[in-house]
Amino acid sequence: MLANKTTLVLVVFGLAGIYMPLLASISRRLLSTMASGNYVAGTHSMAYVTAPNQDVAKKIAGILVKNKLAACVNIIPNIVSVYEWKEEINEDPEVLMVIKTRTSRLEEMTAMVKENHPYEVCEVISSPIAQGNAPYLDWIGEIVPEKK
Repeated sequence: MLANKTTLVLVVFGLAGIYMPLLASISRRLLSTMASGNYVAGTHSMAYVTAPNQDVAKKIAGILVKNKLAACVNIIPNIVSVYEWKEEINEDPEVLMVIKTRTSRLEEMTAMVKENHPYEVCEVISSPIAQGNAPYLDWIGEIVPEKK
């Protein structure tokens, strides 16, 4: 009886070992297609920029959208940043801008932020968008043209 159970367990694990990677691969492809159509991962990015207050953030956001370097900028109020600057630990209230753009335009977008930002060294970091709602991703692409 123990040999039969052991054989059954080995068969089940053997089948799982063969079919699970295949099923996982199919599931990933289906989810990716459902979520974002023919989207190429990394075509668009989200950039994160902190600002000292909402007025500065709105000014920068308006410049980015007007110049077609961002499709949308979310301004998140009431964050607190704790950081070291010039050998001192600082704790400051800030706002966070979440900027949706084309990856190919990040360099221009960063330059524009730096030109209009009051900080000596402003935060501009980004992450590529792997997937998302296809109509939204298409909209970003329509609003922010490819780099010329």
